[in-house]
Amino acid sequence: MATRDGSAIWKGDLQSGSGEIMVGSWTSGYSAGSRFDGVIPGFEGGGGTNPEELLAAAHAACFSQALSLALGEGGHVPRTIWTRARVHLRIVDGAPAIKEIDIETDGDVPDLDQETFSKRAEEAKNTCIISRALGGVEQINLVARLRDS
Repeated sequence: MATRDGSAIWKGDLQSGSGEIMVGSWTSGYSAGSRFDGVIPGFEGGGGTNPEELLAAAHAACFSQALSLALGEGGHVPRTIWTRARVHLRIVDGAPAIKEIDIETDGDVPDLDQETFSKRAEEAKNTCIISRALGGVEQINLVARLRDS
């Protein structure tokens, strides 16, 4: 069994405090402003990253690997897969919540048609470890584009 870890430290109150996130050798600051800007009035701006951006990056990375696996198992090894995930943070029943994630992926895969690429991308969306871990997210949207080789 593998265990992966990250850590964070927070100093101060929510509105004026700040924190630091550590993953491996990577460290970034984070703030309530960077997290809740545009979501909760009074939280504007702020430097660094935030948990939702990290979740989006993790989802994009996981999806790209799952799509590579699905394509490779079908005999179509991709040259590249580029994926962007957008996590939508909204107020639901008075509290911040993630109810929707958009995944947009482009693939450069020799000798593959768009229909097969889209089918494999849908499989990847459903089997990706992060997608499965996010079972409470009501909607995960997918746009899959195959580049002309």
